[in-house]
Amino acid sequence: MNRDLHVLVVAPTGRDAPLIAALLTREGIDCTVCSTSEEALERVVGSGALVVAEEVFTPSNIAAWGRKISTQSSWSDYPLIVLTVAGAVDPNSQKKMRFREPLGNVVLLERPIRPETLVSTVQASLRSRRRQYLIRDYLAQRHKTEEALLRSEKLAVAGRLAASIAHEINNPLESVTNLLYLIGTSSNLEEAKIYAATATDELTRVSEIAIHTLKFFRQLSKPTSVYLTELVDSALVLYQARLISACVTVQKDFRACPPITAMAGELRQVIVNMVGNALDAMRGGGTLNIRIDHGREYSNGSRSGMRLTIADSGVGISPEIKRRLFEPFVSSKGETGTGLGLWVSSEIIRKHGGTIRFKSSSSLPSTGTVFSIFLPAEPQFHAHDSTAVTEQTTHA
Repeated sequence: MNRDLHVLVVAPTGRDAPLIAALLTREGIDCTVCSTSEEALERVVGSGALVVAEEVFTPSNIAAWGRKISTQSSWSDYPLIVLTVAGAVDPNSQKKMRFREPLGNVVLLERPIRPETLVSTVQASLRSRRRQYLIRDYLAQRHKTEEALLRSEKLAVAGRLAASIAHEINNPLESVTNLLYLIGTSSNLEEAKIYAATATDELTRVSEIAIHTLKFFRQLSKPTSVYLTELVDSALVLYQARLISACVTVQKDFRACPPITAMAGELRQVIVNMVGNALDAMRGGGTLNIRIDHGREYSNGSRSGMRLTIADSGVGISPEIKRRLFEPFVSSKGETGTGLGLWVSSEIIRKHGGTIRFKSSSSLPSTGTVFSIFLPAEPQFHAHDSTAVTEQTTHA
């Protein structure tokens, strides 16, 4: 017997409860008889439906049931079958109807009830409950899949950063090796001091890269006060060698930049992904414009926060990709991309209560892509069980 579909019965008058339970049991429906509304409320989690006599409800236990119903999961719409007294619609019956509103999904059966009517109503309620459980299982499986994808993308980001950091560190270390050789072969003290000072600068550069790398991987598990300017500068440090080798010019426009409450590590991942995508789109050189300013949400303008705009002069996004850009496994990089970066980024922005929009053109002579990210100053963090809040604007 599926305990998730067993029925609670609360009918304390006479022999109603045992008779109802016996009827349902004969039809193969598992039942539990509860003597009070409070007992049923304790057993409601994991049950399929409730059959309850109308006289059981009082203002206090209606409030308790209402609170329980209001906190049920998004997939759940718990069915209640209320056995009521027959009669015409009058002010008193309408008052009772308003009284039952907090209970949510209520089906009324007038007494005396034909056994066939009660059984068919319970069976219909359990069929509905069974479909709700299918949705519950689907959401749970989707959540596991999303978590696996998130972990996969984090590993991919770590791999891309490791390659970039290795390149960043290798150049100054090669310089230090050469400078130490020059110091060892130099016979001029002043010349050796100049070489030593240059070597010190290169080692400082290595230390700076290491510090920013640790900031990326040592993510706090709770929101903190962060400055977007610091996160952007941290990402640019990690990509400095790629920016130089690709002949990409960075233009920063940091305006009013108060701190916001955010998960610093997650936002740094978004920015690193955005900058990396921009670099991939500008392999032949170009300009990367990054702007941070105080702003309001485009959709209604009621929320204030910070707006981060990242614009590149790259090849742009093709029209067939634009419509599905924020979906998993959709990539404009062919086999070289995982197709998860922008999906993960949009999920992180949604989690922060923000929005992400983009414009892109792949038609000459004006090509490029602009991403605009709005982050509220004091977000209400959302779980990962809903669709990412993303918007897009495209032009030819």
